[in-house]
Amino acid sequence: MTMLDDRTTAAATWPAAYPQGYAVVDVETTGLARDDRIISAAVYRLDAQGNVEDHWYTLVNPERDPGPVWIHGLTTDVLSGAPLFPDIAEEFAERLDGRVLVAHNAIFDWQMIAREYARAKSAAPVRQRLCTIALSKELDLPLPNHKLESLAAHFGVVQQRAHHALDDARVLAEAFRPSLHEAARVGARLPLLECRPLTEWSDGPATPRIGYQATGSYGRGSSWRPARKRPACPHPNPGRYEADKPLKQGMRVAFSGDTSIDRELLEDRAIEAGLHVATSVSRLTSLLVTNDPDSATSKTVKAKSFGTPVVDEAAFTQLLRDVAPADG
Repeated sequence: MTMLDDRTTAAATWPAAYPQGYAVVDVETTGLARDDRIISAAVYRLDAQGNVEDHWYTLVNPERDPGPVWIHGLTTDVLSGAPLFPDIAEEFAERLDGRVLVAHNAIFDWQMIAREYARAKSAAPVRQRLCTIALSKELDLPLPNHKLESLAAHFGVVQQRAHHALDDARVLAEAFRPSLHEAARVGARLPLLECRPLTEWSDGPATPRIGYQATGSYGRGSSWRPARKRPACPHPNPGRYEADKPLKQGMRVAFSGDTSIDRELLEDRAIEAGLHVATSVSRLTSLLVTNDPDSATSKTVKAKSFGTPVVDEAAFTQLLRDVAPADG
């Protein structure tokens, strides 16, 4: 694939519809559930053509167990003297203000940030986000998978400290710039999505463990964002999922029971990958995702009667990393 030489990119030929600035963001967190917290954050501010303007990094005291230290390396001792999120919220907001938030799997970073601002009784000044996974798919980049390390390797960007917010943000900024220029060269549509600030927040108890965290207890009497009607899936249903093959855009996926990742986050990830999230199980359902396939819920009972394939949450999140494009 031929990349646009920056020296031949004239401002006059840059797509007028493209944003005027970007904030490349990475956050490290105590986990993936809705009561988990940000423990570090980094922002690289870029101009309209992806050139770095400046960068910023901070630790954040989550006021709870730091979670998977073996991944992010941030211990309780390291974080105990860090500022609380309300203490850095204003400076963080200044870095985001008026820019498109760019992240790798942007729905996750956005929702973690939005929750923190909701806890602080404020809102992040972000109106749109751009996921670099979606952009790489839009550009049809020849990647073996959609991990950040694969995107970085494609553009010759060297990772120095994986799962360190500042280095991950740097790597993404360096990989985003040539992606943006390639999009401009071929006239690609940027996959911009709306960011909706949280208008309600009811915090659950801090959970000092990582791994399985039930979401059912949060669903009664609490809400972290307004309910919304999801857009219709633009792809036809290609049929049922087959073991050892990738998911394909248009497949109808249903969820049943508690999940360790927030259910709405899982559904958003599925929709952004081009899947159809179904609210019930029918003969047309391609796949049921459940951590308890032996439960007697209506969805699992119907799945058994219809012979619908069933996978657990861990397997599904792996499958989400490489969803095949729709036929045609």
